[in-house]
Amino acid sequence: MTTHTRYQPRWSHTLLVWLVLWVFLLYSWHSSMASDEALPAPPLGYPPLATDVMVPTLGNDDSGTAMMTEPSASDRRVQQFTDSPFVPLVEAPTPEHEAINPPSDVTGVTPPPDPGPTVVEAPPEPIEPPPLTTLEVTLDWYPGPQHAALFVAQARGLYEQRGLSVIVSTPADPDVPLKLLAAGRVELALSHQPLLHHEVDRGLPLIRVATLIGTPLAGLVLREDLDIDSPAELAGLRIGYATQDGLGILLSSLLRQYDIRRDELKVQGVDFELDDVMSAREVDGVIGSMRHLLPRQLADEGMATRVLRVEDHGVPLHDGLILVANRDRLGKNRAAIRLLVEALEEATAWIIEYPDDAWELLAGVEPGLDSPSSRAAWSDTLARFSARPAALDHGRYARFEAFLHKNAMVDTLTPVERLAVDLGAP
Repeated sequence: MTTHTRYQPRWSHTLLVWLVLWVFLLYSWHSSMASDEALPAPPLGYPPLATDVMVPTLGNDDSGTAMMTEPSASDRRVQQFTDSPFVPLVEAPTPEHEAINPPSDVTGVTPPPDPGPTVVEAPPEPIEPPPLTTLEVTLDWYPGPQHAALFVAQARGLYEQRGLSVIVSTPADPDVPLKLLAAGRVELALSHQPLLHHEVDRGLPLIRVATLIGTPLAGLVLREDLDIDSPAELAGLRIGYATQDGLGILLSSLLRQYDIRRDELKVQGVDFELDDVMSAREVDGVIGSMRHLLPRQLADEGMATRVLRVEDHGVPLHDGLILVANRDRLGKNRAAIRLLVEALEEATAWIIEYPDDAWELLAGVEPGLDSPSSRAAWSDTLARFSARPAALDHGRYARFEAFLHKNAMVDTLTPVERLAVDLGAP
């Protein structure tokens, strides 16, 4: 007889059964909470090139708290990565149907269109050039070929290149320019060396700053029919003069050489009318700085003349045409005047190099200068231009002043430093 012993399960078996049951229940609960179409786990590292990337958008609920929203069609566009993690995503072009029907967010409200940039950039304001420094220059006479450097510099824009605006004016009277300059009415005036010495001795604050013509232009122009070859024959004649130096220095020097007193002549001021009084035979001769022009002018009117050059009869060599400034105002205008003199030097060099072109330019900018007498005087004037206008011949000014003082034509012996200056000197 066989005896069967009843199986008694141990406590460890019971525990194992409960553990299996608990795992099964946990798995079932997790499966019910998960989405039917769960997304696969993303790959490790950064996506390779041309990988589709979902970019979720953040919306706001009614309480203003940010929440995750369903990606829109525009958010599901293909974004291109570069191999650098720091390069931002670049959005692909919007399809045509999405441009017409823009997507709405989860609230059903269509987002407003992109207003575009709110700042409009205007082109920058043009930079205005600095204002030009104005200088007025008064001529000593009406325009002539001796003034060519001034007009050529103007026509070729040499003043503007240096920041200058130069105004050239013609005086109503040949004695006026230095008076206007001394009174501060103009910045510069043209004159000639003998008149400078004369006016400085009278106390006017004048100083030479440049030389345009470096040889004398003065002479005594007499009628040919008088048949006079020397100042020794001047007694009893009628002589006209234009400026004070013509009477007080030039004519006086000629008479002194031959012991002729001034009261033995009849003298009269004629201003600008040198040719008119000669043509009308109101005078027998005139003295002034016009010997390069006046004889040809009178010849065109039918009057033959002869010229007595002043340097041939005791008058020292001197500058025929100079640029004069106000000595008391020179410090204020020094820089601008130096630039003007530089422009005159450049213009003179061009005139000497291209004399035919220079004359055509002069005739174009100053039509009144284009006359037969001026054309005839052009070649003679070219040889007289000072190629270095700023340069000062200190000895020439000292000698001329000494001559005047010795012959009692000036009261005081003025040092050259108060008569002339070289603006180009260091």
